[in-house]
Formats: sequence, C-alpha cells, structure tokens
Amino acid sequence: MELQRQALEAEAQRGVGALQRGDFAVARDAFAAVTQSGSGSPQAWLFYAQACDGCDDRDQALAALDQVLAQDAENPFALLMKGDIFTRKGDDRAAVSFFRMAIRRCAQLEQLPGDLPHRLARAQAAVAAAEERFDKRLRDVLEERGIREVPPRFAEGLAIAAGEHPVYLQQPTSFYFPGLPQQAWYPREMFPWVAEFEAAVPEMRAEIEQVLAGEQGLEPYVQEQSERASRGHSLLNDARWSAFHLWKEGEPVEENARRCPLTMRLLELPPIPRIKHRSPMALISILKAGTHIPPHTGMLNTRLICHVPLVVPPGCRLRVGCETRNVVEGRAMIFDDSIEHEAWNDGDAVRAVLLFEIWRPEISGEEKVALTAMFEAVTGYETPSED
Repeated sequence: MELQRQALEAEAQRGVGALQRGDFAVARDAFAAVTQSGSGSPQAWLFYAQACDGCDDRDQALAALDQVLAQDAENPFALLMKGDIFTRKGDDRAAVSFFRMAIRRCAQLEQLPGDLPHRLARAQAAVAAAEERFDKRLRDVLEERGIREVPPRFAEGLAIAAGEHPVYLQQPTSFYFPGLPQQAWYPREMFPWVAEFEAAVPEMRAEIEQVLAGEQGLEPYVQEQSERASRGHSLLNDARWSAFHLWKEGEPVEENARRCPLTMRLLELPPIPRIKHRSPMALISILKAGTHIPPHTGMLNTRLICHVPLVVPPGCRLRVGCETRNVVEGRAMIFDDSIEHEAWNDGDAVRAVLLFEIWRPEISGEEKVALTAMFEAVTGYETPSED
C-alpha cells in the first residue's frame, strides 16, 4: 500500500509539472492513473479535467469536472471550467448556468485563491456577452412576429429571469389577504375619479403652498409610539419626511381640513375605506430636498396607495417593486405599498404629494364588509385589566 501511495504521488507530481510546462498529453496520462486508482481527490480530478481540456477532449474534461462537483458541489474552479467549455461549445444556456452559480459562490468567499479572480472576471464578461446575444436574438424574433416594443410585464419577467431584479411580492407587515394579484403599479385610467384630481392640481397646490409657507400643522411622518415596538426606521421622528394630516385614524383633522377645502371635497370621490378609528387616511406627504425614504413595505395588501403630486422639483422618483418612475406634478400614481418601495427627492426644493388609500378593486363588497369588521375589532381591542 505504501509503494502504491508513493507511486500515485509521483504520478501526481509528474502531472503537475507537465501542466506547468503546458504538456497536456503527459499531464492527462499522469492524472488518469491517479484518478483511475479510485483514490483521486477533487483536486486530482480538477487537474485531470484541465489536462483533458488542454488536449481538446471536452467531453472527458466535462466528465472529470462532474467527478469534482459530485464531491464538492460548489467548487468555483470546476463551475467556471464547465462554463468555459460550454461557451466554446456554443451552448450559452449551459455556460451561463454554471457561470452564475460560480459567481454566486465566489461572492461568498472572503478571498479568491490562485487565478480565480481572473477566471471570475472572464466568466462575468462571458455572461454579459451571452445575455447580449440572447437579447438581440429575442428582439429579432419578436420583430419577425410584429412586436417592436417589448411589453412592460414581459420585460420585467425577462429581467427577473436574467437575475437583474429579484421577485418583488406583497409583504405587508400586519395583515396579508390572499388571492390578490401581485401587481406593483395600477394604471390611472382604471379609476375615473383620477381625472378630477389631476384637473384640480393647480387649486390644490395653492392650498398646500400656504401650508408649506408656515409649516404649521406638520409633524414627522414616522413617529415613535410608546405602545408599539419600534421598527427602527431611519427617518423616525425626522421632520425631513413630514405629514400634514387631513384625515387621521378615521376622523378629519378639523384645523388642517379647513385650510384645504377643495382637497377635502375631492377626497369624497375615491373608494376610500371607512373603518372606525382607522380610515379614511389622507395627508400631504412632504419630503425635503436631498431626502431618501429607504425601502419598506406597508401594513396591508387590502388597499392601494394614491399619490397626487402637487409640488415637485426635478429629481423626484418613486420605486415600487422592479420599476422606478419619475414623480411628475399633476400626474397621479397608484401602487400597492405592500410591495417593497422607496422614494427620493434629489431636487433642491420640497416635494409635496397628496396621499390617500383606496380599496383594492379586486376585493368584493362582501369581503370589504368582513375586512372592515375585522379591522374595527382589532383597533377596538384592549387587553383586559388585571386590577
């Protein structure tokens, strides 16, 4: 046994020397002897694969790499070598599969040994080139079939499949209602009352400009509540993101409402939930220049959030799910806030939008009654006193 071990070590050393000289035929013979002995390590199989690949024996190289991955499923060298071989075979789909797995594995490593950084960079370039080839091929096929503009949802699906975006789903923090479409943005045209809001933006803007001039009635949008656990929001108690409440916890804020009579009348048009101590909820959301609202999700997926931008400097954006849209003064935005979203005011002045919630259109009348009863029961619940 000792003589056999020494002979195999000598063959391995001979193979390594041959690889270093670029003598792939000798290296292949040496590592074939080592691996066929039944005691080949993943490293020996990797050297054997490298030697076979150098001899342009791609099939044998792939078989050797499969032996490596059978023992070490996330071996980055083996994954990258398989990607390289499939690239040379012209099989982009297989190559990208192995390259992406290798890229993910390399991202988990604190250090990249040997020539792994070079191999990784080559893999990343190969993935980008393969994606570019696929994109061109896809657009050619679509154009042949009369599709010149890629439909937005289809484009999002492609981006998710390519790993460019995660899958964004409803993740409400308090209550999830099943069976609703996972739709981040809703078209304004679905809601006939939107046109009246947009037409009245100049008058509403005049109302809110008076509020902004004095800042009377403004309070931080996110406030600490002693009876609720803090979620550690980065803008907690921060006046850079403020609210001017028109309706709060189901009741009008009388002093604020008197200052915005037109806006209050318009808020009678949408299907706003009527839930005791909870809704209507309507306010002016005020974001100061240079402020970023970090990614977050809302409490419920039974509602949609409506933004009617009233004062908007250049540089204001809103992302919901995969899609980021510019905030345009006078153009309503309706979205599901239970899907991750964030907002920016990169402008040099304050941004103010009218914000309110409406029932999701997919929820039936009977379901609205049941949900209203449940929310009111939750809001009215009090822990019995122990006294």
